[in-house]
Amino acid sequence: MSGPEPAASFARRAARGEVSIEESVAKTLEECEKTDSRLACFNTICGEPALSRARALDGLAKEGKAAGRLFGVPVSVKDNICTKGVRTTAGSAIISDYVPPMSATAVERIEAEGGIVVGKTAMDEFGFGGFCVNVGKGFRVPRNPLDEKRVTGGSSGGCGAVTAALAAAGIPHASLAESTGGSITSPACFCGVVGITPTYGRVSRWGLIDFASSLDKIGSIGANVEDAALLLEAAQGADARDMTSRPEPAGPLADAARGLGKRFRLGVPKEFFEGVDPRVSDLVWGAVKKLEAEGSEVGEVSLPTAKYAVPAYYLIAVSEASTNLARFNGTRFGLQREPEQAFGEYFSEIRAEGFGDEAKRRVILGTFARMAGYRGKYYLRAMKVRTRIIAEFARAFEKYDALVAPSMPILPPTFEEVSGLAPHEAYALDLCTTPPNIAGIPHASVPAGMAGGLPAGAQVMCAHLQERRVVEVASALEAVSK
Repeated sequence: MSGPEPAASFARRAARGEVSIEESVAKTLEECEKTDSRLACFNTICGEPALSRARALDGLAKEGKAAGRLFGVPVSVKDNICTKGVRTTAGSAIISDYVPPMSATAVERIEAEGGIVVGKTAMDEFGFGGFCVNVGKGFRVPRNPLDEKRVTGGSSGGCGAVTAALAAAGIPHASLAESTGGSITSPACFCGVVGITPTYGRVSRWGLIDFASSLDKIGSIGANVEDAALLLEAAQGADARDMTSRPEPAGPLADAARGLGKRFRLGVPKEFFEGVDPRVSDLVWGAVKKLEAEGSEVGEVSLPTAKYAVPAYYLIAVSEASTNLARFNGTRFGLQREPEQAFGEYFSEIRAEGFGDEAKRRVILGTFARMAGYRGKYYLRAMKVRTRIIAEFARAFEKYDALVAPSMPILPPTFEEVSGLAPHEAYALDLCTTPPNIAGIPHASVPAGMAGGLPAGAQVMCAHLQERRVVEVASALEAVSK
């Protein structure tokens, strides 16, 4: 199967009135229901709101007023990105009934471009995980559409699973995802689709339920590089409501996916291949060698501090998470009841009931790392490591257009294999994803091939604000890996 029609092509036909958007969305929703019953990849399916919007867009097309690069395209949204009037839970029991009064800036922009939100996807609670098995109480664990005994990758696991399943059904679609330490790359890799994580601040975080404020990035997952780039293109840009958003002009991205034939200077960081499954290494190197045969220059590069990215990332992330989650204490947001005891006891009771095990673990670790006497030993030292990693990437990009490495060090594991991992063993598998995330540089995961019927991913990393170059290199890898 060649895959679904590219989202940009579908949008153009829908704008010309050549397809019924209502019929297309109805078909998409039907497929979403089927997929959800099989894979548990949605927390909410929008149903009538999506159909109502589809009818409105059909009306605009008939009047000749259609506009937007995503006109009529179904879009799923990770469940920690706010959607006005649609339940947004961050996968946690503590805010399982939260219905936002506003949409995130990224969602507003996608809808302004004609996109139609069809559902909110399953995720690790507050983004705390790499396999999408750390869901909150009362939520379901999503399954990989390529093998239901295997994990989807996390924390945007629902985004990856939905994108792969709808692509297999031939339905145009893209998913708005979010990454803190690899939560776009991991599910894109494990589900055999494309994920793009932008420069920190390229997409506004206004309306995102925070995990770690200095690390969170809203990005995209698509069936191919062009679809993922198109969604990111629509969502990006400065936002007066988010002081961390980048002021630099955000240019077109999707057209870069069609400009094949370019030659690049590619660096291969040796540290990213240490301890990696040989089947993954062989596929990634095979793709790089094909680009080299087409005229690109390839050289090995060293990023010696990258091996400290995992501990540095977790110290920074849990410290910020413990602060951000302090608001969920039963008084203003989410789970609450009439206090019958002292407030300190009430807060503890609510948080014990509302948070899952992994959320509790990270809150406790983060609180410890920020305590007087430990802040300098742990948090501030981790921030110094972060600065060195950023500097090492900057030096590498003085010589290379992009760096290419494995997206994940392993093939998609089974649920049984994941259940046997201790927390620190699970964290260690973020060795390829934490360095670019901690540095805040743009990167993408592209399918590099299959091993035993399971997908491996190649990760493209570029300098800050070089999303367009990421798309160019990712498209080249996509082309040689088919």
